[in-house]
Amino acid sequence: MATNKKFADDESFPYPLLCDTDREICLAYGGCQSKDDGSSKRITCVIGADGKVVHIFRDVNAREHTQEVIDVL
Repeated sequence: MATNKKFADDESFPYPLLCDTDREICLAYGGCQSKDDGSSKRITCVIGADGKVVHIFRDVNAREHTQEVIDVL
């Protein structure tokens, strides 16, 4: 999606952003209730080099979250 690319370019992200317009990934990881539900939960999934989920944070507290992720990594 063009808006994701522009945002990534503006912020100098060294990796591509995922655009889940059909909400399939959101559903698979428990970030939303249905394809028609407009709301989403703030979650973080840490995925290892082997492609397997290492850890899922379901109750993200923005103030503490960076350190929580670092601790898992």
